[in-house]
Order: sequence, then C-alpha cells, then structure tokens
Amino acid sequence: MSRKKKKGGGLRSALIVLIAVLIAATGVMIWMCVRLATAPQDTQAPAIQETVAIPTVPPTEATVPETTVPKEPEHVVSTATILSIGDLLMHGQLITDAQQADGSYDFSYIFPYITEYVTAADYAAANLEVTLAGPSRPYQGYPMFNSPDAIVDAAKNAGFDMLLTANNHMYDSGEDGFLRTVRTIREKGLTALGTREEAEEPAYTVQDINGIKVGMVCYTYEQRPENYRSDRVYLNKNILSATCSALVNSFVGTELDPFYTEIGGILEQMRNDGAEATVMFIHWGVEYQLTQNAEQQQIAQKLCDLGFDVIVGGHPHVVQPVELLESTVDPEHRTVCLYSMGNAVSNQRQGELTSITTAHTEDGAMFSMTFSKYSDGTVYLEDVALIPTWVRAIDVNGNTVVRRSGTIRRYEILPLDDSLRSQWQEQFGIDSSTLAQCADSWQRTMDITGAGLTQSQDYLRAEKLAREANYEWLAKNAA
Repeated sequence: MSRKKKKGGGLRSALIVLIAVLIAATGVMIWMCVRLATAPQDTQAPAIQETVAIPTVPPTEATVPETTVPKEPEHVVSTATILSIGDLLMHGQLITDAQQADGSYDFSYIFPYITEYVTAADYAAANLEVTLAGPSRPYQGYPMFNSPDAIVDAAKNAGFDMLLTANNHMYDSGEDGFLRTVRTIREKGLTALGTREEAEEPAYTVQDINGIKVGMVCYTYEQRPENYRSDRVYLNKNILSATCSALVNSFVGTELDPFYTEIGGILEQMRNDGAEATVMFIHWGVEYQLTQNAEQQQIAQKLCDLGFDVIVGGHPHVVQPVELLESTVDPEHRTVCLYSMGNAVSNQRQGELTSITTAHTEDGAMFSMTFSKYSDGTVYLEDVALIPTWVRAIDVNGNTVVRRSGTIRRYEILPLDDSLRSQWQEQFGIDSSTLAQCADSWQRTMDITGAGLTQSQDYLRAEKLAREANYEWLAKNAA
C-alpha cells in the first residue's frame, strides 16, 4: 500500500538537520570542555613576541619589610668586691698563746671562722698594727710591738691579699724593723700599703680586680712632741730616721693643707695609672671614742671633695659610724666613709683598760665594698656591706673567758652574720652564755653603724636602679 507526501515535508527535514547539527555542535563543545578540564596544565608561560615590551619593576625596600633588632642596654660585665678588717693588734698574750712546743709560732687559730668571708671577696685587706723586726729583738706587745712573722702567714692563709702598714706603731722597732716589716710582707706574697722600701716606689697601689682597676692608698696621722723637727716624721712621738721619713704616708692634723695637696697628686697619679675607682685607708681619730671627731669629719669631707669613692678608717680600737658624704664641688658625687673598723683581734678585753669601761674594744667589723663595671666601660660603687665581729677569748679548757683573765689561751674572730644568727651556737660551738655575748656585740656595732650603713645602701641601690633604667631608655630610643 502506497503513502502520500504531507505538505511542508522539506522544511521539517531542514529543521531536523539543523537540530541535529546543533546537538552535534553542543556535544563537541561539551567534549572539548571535559578534555580541557582533565588535561594536565601547561606550567610554561606562553611565548612572547620579541616586539612586545614587558616593563619590569625592581624590588624596593618598601616591598621587603625590615626586622628591627632592639639595641641591648648597657649592663654590668664585671664586679670587684674588696673586704677589709680592723687592727691585728698582737698583744703579748696572743704571742705567748701562739708559741708551739718547738718554739715556732702559729696564729692560724685566730681566723678559721672568717676565712669563708675573706676568701669569698675578690680582694682583702687587714691593718697590721705591729712590726716584724724578727727574732733579733724580743717578741712583745704594747707599747712597742714586735710580732713573729707567722702572723703574716696566718693572714695570707686566711685569704688576705694586702696588709695596711701606715699606722702609729710602724716604727716601734726602729729603722731595721720598719724596713724588715715591708720586706717580709712582700716576700710572703702580700702587698704592704702605706710604707715602702724605696722612696722612688709609688705611695699607692692600683690593683686589677676582675678587670676593674682600683687605686688604693693608706695614710697615718703623726704624733709630734713639743720640740719636733719639721723635716722628720713622728709616729708615737718617736722620730723616724731620715730614710724612713721618706717611706711612710703620713699627715699632721694641724697642717692639713700639705696633706690635701699631696693626696690630690696621688689621686691624679692613680688615675693616670688607670684607676677607675679609689679607696683611702686612713689611721686617724682618738682611741676608744665611739664617734668621729671634728678633724676626722673635716678630712673625710675633703677626701670626698677630691673624689675618693670609699674611706675606711682605723686606730680608735672601737667601731665608729658609717657616713654617706656629699661632695661640695660635685653634687653628683658621694663617698661612703666608715670612720673606724675597730679591733679585728686584740687582748683589749673589758676591764683591761682604764680609758673605756665597756666591751666595745672586743668588737670589730668586716666591711666590704663592691664596684661594678658596665659594658660602656664606666665603673660605679654598687654596694657596701658590714658584718660585725667579736673576739672570743677561750681558756685552756675551751671555755669562753667572759672578761679580763690570765687564763686566756686562744682568741677567735667570730663573724656575727645576722642572716645566720640561728646557727651561731652550733657554728661556733658555744654555750648560751657566750651566745648572749655574741648578740650583745652585734647590737653594739649595729647601734653605731646601722643608720649610716642603711642610708649608704639605700642611696647606692637607688642610683643603680636609676642608672639601669636610663640605660634601658637609651637602648629603646636609640636611632
């Protein structure tokens, strides 16, 4: 059976073909998209025709931010602590007790309890208030002291580096004893400060202590008789030989201007030798007086004005106050002054002297000063400290001798460190009665020195805080 063609059949066919083409085109496009999506990416940049100029932008500081490293503040790079004690006053009783069965002498029993403190310091000094004239003269105590050389050995073994020799007893054995004292100290490896063997030698010392150069000098007062020679030095009213007069540092209280001129020149010499800090050890004042006199105050103020950092005094055989002095020529300069260290060891027990009725002659002080050097090279006095000491006298049975007695056979310097007070009895091996004497001695010394010591410590600590705060500010604000 045959069919007939419908009207519009050609247009319909054309539309079908067009739709088919569109469908095919759409399929191709979809296929290409899928192909591109799954194909690996080409990491190379398309080629650039040589005729196309591509501008380049060089990197600038703005495009790479810098990291700012803050400047380190100036800081302490070294410290030097110097410790000093008062008079090694070797009375006859001490010499007798030090003699051994073979005739030799051993004074080591004096120092064991303070050795820990002495060796902990970077440098240590003691006042040797005797001569070392040797066995050619009798060994004796007051009034013309001559001690066995063994006292120097004991001091050295306890950790001392220097012995102060400018004092009123240094000519007790005449010229030979004077010169032998200096020579013996040096031969045993210690520094003698205040006297010397040759006039050409410096009258001072500059010690390099942990990289800090400290200039130190020692002077003693002269005691002249009524008919004196102005070209000679007098110690204990004894006229020194022409040789020795040129070998001791001394001053006359009634003629202080020449002393000030001389010490000013020594200060300049010490600084020329590199001294970054300065200390004066001075023998002055009145024996057994618990406070400084007008002459001591006048001299101390002048030494402060000249620029000394610390003054350490001796001779009164009792402890005297600590004072913080302010320079009258440089408002920023202060000097710490301990007017007297008291006795380190002696036989001056209560009841032994008519000049004083209390036990203050049994008391002494370990006085220390600490200097600090900063990374910019400046040196400052950073701190001072004081530990009271008491001379314990012991009889042949090991018991403490309360006061004057002929039964004493041993002397010990006891360090009355308040931070260890609860350990004193066990540490020293003492009974409760002796413990009470230790407490009394501590109180006597702190009653005299406490106020000035606290003022000095507070000032130095405040200065350190202000100094380091300023260093911090300078570092933060450095260009």
